[in-house]
Amino acid sequence: METRKHGQPSRRLALLSILAVVLAVRLPFLNQAIQGDDVYYLAGAEHAQIEPLHPNHVSYVFLGDRVDLRGHPHPPGNAWYLGLLLAVLGDIRETPFHAAYLPFSLIAACSAWSLARRFSPHPWWATMLFLATPAFVVNGTSLEADLPFLAFWLASVALFVSGRYKSAAAALVLAALFAYQAVFLTPILWVYLWLERRRSGVAVRPLHWAVPLAPPATLLAWQLFERLSTGALPAGVLTAYFHTYDFQSLINKLRSAAALAGHACFLVCPLLLPGAANQIWKRRRDPAVVFLLSWIGIFFAGAVAVFFAGSARYLLPIAAPVALLASRLPHKWLAAGAAAQMALSLSLAVVNYRHWDGYREFAASLRPLAAGRRVWIDGEWGLRYYLEADGGLPLEHGQVMRPGDVVVTSELAYPVEFTQPVVPLLQSEIRPLLPLRLIGLDTRSGYSTSSKGLYPFGISSGPIDRVRAGIVAERHPTLSDLPMNAPEAAQQIVSGIDRLEAGAWRWMSGAGVVILKSPSAPTPLRAAFVIPPASPVRRLRLLLDGREVAALACPGPGAYTITAPPQSPAGPTSIATLEADTTFTVAGDRRRLSVILTVLGFARAPK
Repeated sequence: METRKHGQPSRRLALLSILAVVLAVRLPFLNQAIQGDDVYYLAGAEHAQIEPLHPNHVSYVFLGDRVDLRGHPHPPGNAWYLGLLLAVLGDIRETPFHAAYLPFSLIAACSAWSLARRFSPHPWWATMLFLATPAFVVNGTSLEADLPFLAFWLASVALFVSGRYKSAAAALVLAALFAYQAVFLTPILWVYLWLERRRSGVAVRPLHWAVPLAPPATLLAWQLFERLSTGALPAGVLTAYFHTYDFQSLINKLRSAAALAGHACFLVCPLLLPGAANQIWKRRRDPAVVFLLSWIGIFFAGAVAVFFAGSARYLLPIAAPVALLASRLPHKWLAAGAAAQMALSLSLAVVNYRHWDGYREFAASLRPLAAGRRVWIDGEWGLRYYLEADGGLPLEHGQVMRPGDVVVTSELAYPVEFTQPVVPLLQSEIRPLLPLRLIGLDTRSGYSTSSKGLYPFGISSGPIDRVRAGIVAERHPTLSDLPMNAPEAAQQIVSGIDRLEAGAWRWMSGAGVVILKSPSAPTPLRAAFVIPPASPVRRLRLLLDGREVAALACPGPGAYTITAPPQSPAGPTSIATLEADTTFTVAGDRRRLSVILTVLGFARAPK
């Protein structure tokens, strides 16, 4: 290869080789299964076929709750792009959809190369370090907003620092349509202008100061458009869900910050960091170094303040400046670091491919076994996508399933608790051969979310997930009077009653439903419960087989019993329901709560 000093290839060959590396990293993964949050963006893309201007204006089941997709933590840019692909291709197909995302990787690589030529003594190696970033290799195979956002983020910086302000403004607008964190570009680019003014001594035109305001202006315009046309601010809906799910709690923020710090150490090969830190310190007054450090510092501080899951992909916008700073090392060190990092990144990408492909294979295996049956999906992510594509329905809290239905459960993908008995039908364990894990059942890797751990990735040979399908069986209740701590309670609770707590009671939602063995003689039906001080419940109804048999008005918090006259159910089993007039939530708990239930059933005759 034609080269110039320091082992750098000539400019034209350098760019061609960079594009070739991008294609070599992406093409083997074009058939990547639908993964992670792809399913939520695809839901928006599907709704865009109905409301093109409002792809997120639709209700959606998330973690067992029906939510408003306007609370999605991303603007509609990615849903619009996927919606366009869906309109053109007519259906969601993995290979052409991933091929359509290739341009974003190429734009990101070209932008990184442009920045490297300006800020690095070894531009080609700096770009190679960036391309070897684990999150760029792994998450570039998804349909999430991360790669499109990264492409426009880097393009806007590259265009801005080269003085092409109109093109930079367009890129800034596009970046804002893909992610809220585009607003961090405003202070980053202002720092660049300030440093340039100090270096050159030439005053900066007011228009140049205004260009970095494009992201907040774009987001504000979109928020107002949504408010005027749909009646709600997406940011307001999102903030409400942050409260409901306690995403912004202090413990979540601290855990996320710790995970982000770990991921930052793997943006380039960690072996390069000590030498890079030494080189940065020596050049700490260099305006280029000051700008790159400011870029990293501003975005990282914003990420700590805004994000709650601590995913590695969140730091993609600072992968380029980290690589540019590290590239001040001798090129032999850079070559070794880039090679080692790329080997790790490709290994993680292979493990990631096998994880999501496991769900695709499971859905294909289940298809003939579940033919003609209703299928309920107790999980999220790619598993949900493939089962929904076959007609499955997401399981909601309190969902009543009929005998003969099929329910599919993932141990990993946030299953919803249900009590109906199932007969095993099919099961699969997803266990890649490579002993690396991005997420899993027995690893503390926080690569995808800090709720699973804090390590940048895991080293384990254990399973990533276990997926099971079972046929819902008929219930055969053995108790007529059902204390909540009875061993049989789990099998006789139908819906609306949560897990056992303190060995004695269970929280009830708006209505608790149980199946009971009918008594042989007329027997009173009763429910014993406690209204805690935080509960606004003041009236409850007791129903038997859908018919109200008693009601009770409660003046305030306290312990109560509601009792119906002796009842004679028509069949061998009966359905008892306790229904509250309202519910409430508490911080850090997304459940809808009403009262604390201790007993529901036919009162036993005194001995």
